[in-house]
Amino acid sequence: QVQLVESGGGLVQAGGSLRLSCVASGRTFNIYAMNWFRQAPGKEREFVARIFWSGMSTHYADSVKGRFTISRDNAKNTVYLQMNGLKPEDTAVYYCNSNKSWGQGTQVTVSS
Repeated sequence: QVQLVESGGGLVQAGGSLRLSCVASGRTFNIYAMNWFRQAPGKEREFVARIFWSGMSTHYADSVKGRFTISRDNAKNTVYLQMNGLKPEDTAVYYCNSNKSWGQGTQVTVSS
């Protein structure tokens, strides 16, 4: 079991930036990849970004390509999501995920 804790959410104006962090603990040696998802109230949870633990290969949802960057620091068991050029439609609770484990989520709110 891997425990995940997200941080870095907050309120930002459109066009601004935020950097989310997700710290993993527990059985981290089993990590194959880490992901970010997001969910707005009344909407389905959607995939945002993915990074493999043993390399820098990444995948992004079309809606965030060119604006968001996922990265990781294996020594710190941490994955990051750098979000630039934020839009109101990015408003959601952002969740970290790996190997069927989920964090509690961190709220991102983008005002116009």
